[in-house]
Amino acid sequence: MRGVKERAASTGPLTPLAPLPPGRARPARRGLWPYVLIAPAVAGMVYLLVYPLLRAVLISLQDFGLRQLIMGEAEFVGLRNYETLLGDPRFWEVVRRTFVFMVLCVVLILVISTLVAVMVERLGRFGRTAVLSALVLAWAMPVVAATTVFQWLFHSEFGIVNWLLTGIGFESFDRYPWFANGPAAFAILVTLIVWQSVPFAAVTLYSALTTVPAELYESARLDGATDRKIFTAITFPMIRPIFMLVLSLEVIWTFKAFVQIWVMTRGGPGDATTILPVYAVQTALSSQRYDLGSAASMVTVVLMSGVLVLYFRQMFKQEDELK
Repeated sequence: MRGVKERAASTGPLTPLAPLPPGRARPARRGLWPYVLIAPAVAGMVYLLVYPLLRAVLISLQDFGLRQLIMGEAEFVGLRNYETLLGDPRFWEVVRRTFVFMVLCVVLILVISTLVAVMVERLGRFGRTAVLSALVLAWAMPVVAATTVFQWLFHSEFGIVNWLLTGIGFESFDRYPWFANGPAAFAILVTLIVWQSVPFAAVTLYSALTTVPAELYESARLDGATDRKIFTAITFPMIRPIFMLVLSLEVIWTFKAFVQIWVMTRGGPGDATTILPVYAVQTALSSQRYDLGSAASMVTVVLMSGVLVLYFRQMFKQEDELK
């Protein structure tokens, strides 16, 4: 300690930097180097996200079929594709089914995820580690692999679901064709989407629960508050920003669900599991009408953005009222 003081005394007192002469500015410490570092990421994002979006918008305004795809020289037709699309009764039925699908999935995901997160918070160290590990493993499973597993689970002849139901006395489920029944196929897809989405939402909400101070819980219990009252008055207001973030992400992911439906049912039977992304691909591939498919994709983006804008507007309005 004495040596440190002696070295500090020998160096003398610290003097401030001399002021710059008038008319001179300090040289910038940051030049173009930070922008150079992020330029590849920005360029990749523009190429992979912005360019396809702009290209889809352009195709939706053209007469773009198989011939134009091969030969080029597409004719600009303005909003004619959108008029054709909006005049199709099947399109509006698909829109209705899409919103029903989204609401069912998002509500189930948030309810189950919240219950799982609360349960994990109250478990011991071993139980918490086991449940979180299981959630991460389920979340890490590839989408196509999980969809294939569900296909085998509900297979009419070799599926374990039919085997279990028949074994406990439900003889009507012997070789029951789940994917030939519209409501049954729709319910299986909802179950699949929920099963794949709950791990992320549950882990995220559990992380938010760990930030709530324990002193608030102790004070509430001393005042005689029940667990339900504690959750509604303390826990949920504290984790509300993260909850809203999870809600927004689940709305986006559910609204654009495509791979699971396309691998499992391709929108069938009939149109029972056809939602907007599947409808757009069907329209583009069935008759090579890429212009109508792009128009359907743009309508999907607009509808999804509208839902999020209305939701955030209502959320910010409630926050302003609470201030």
